Amino acid sequence: MKRLLLTIGILCFYSGIYSQNIDFEWIHSLNQIDETRDFSTIISITTTYTAVAVPVTMGVAALIDNNDELLKNSIYILAASAVTGILTQGIKHTVKRPRPFDDSAYPYEIIRYDKYDKYENVGHSPSFPSGHTSFAFATATALTLKYPRWYVIVPSYVWACSVGYSRMNLGVHYPSDVAAGAVLGAGSAYLTYLVNEWFWGKTGNRKILTDKNKTIAEVWF
Repeated sequence: MKRLLLTIGILCFYSGIYSQNIDFEWIHSLNQIDETRDFSTIISITTTYTAVAVPVTMGVAALIDNNDELLKNSIYILAASAVTGILTQGIKHTVKRPRPFDDSAYPYEIIRYDKYDKYENVGHSPSFPSGHTSFAFATATALTLKYPRWYVIVPSYVWACSVGYSRMNLGVHYPSDVAAGAVLGAGSAYLTYLVNEWFWGKTGNRKILTDKNKTIAEVWF
């Protein structure tokens, strides 16, 4: 936890010092790439839905197949997203960094291209860190920790990195916002993983789903 908070603190410091040069130069360049705009729009729209759909789908499959381990993994992945969501909002409203397109930042140099959803409240939400990126990296890291196979790791992180890129391409986040979101998401997933492993270890890895001839009370007590 101390290392995670230290890293976030350093990134906060970085964002305050360099937002006028490196951050601006990077987002200004990425914001002008028209060829990937449609891709960025689609992946940004689907980020939150994907982060929720993955554990929910796993949970439904576990219930259908009576697979206790799969159900535990789905709960863990959902918990990782919940933790990163809480931390992300807490940091956002503590740092209160304006969006790149905000009137107090670069309203004439950075164009906001994410006005695709009438429910989108990006304009009223602080910039640091990127919530979409933190959710994406929390999901990717959680999946990787539970299923450390290349065909899970590669697609998961390619997707997560694409989400981070999309937020800069659409002009709604600085590179340091995205970097902090990636660290926060991955760190949240890892910390949640440690707590998850400790909890099930303390309970002797007891079942959530009941055996055919046992009740939940008999399994747990």
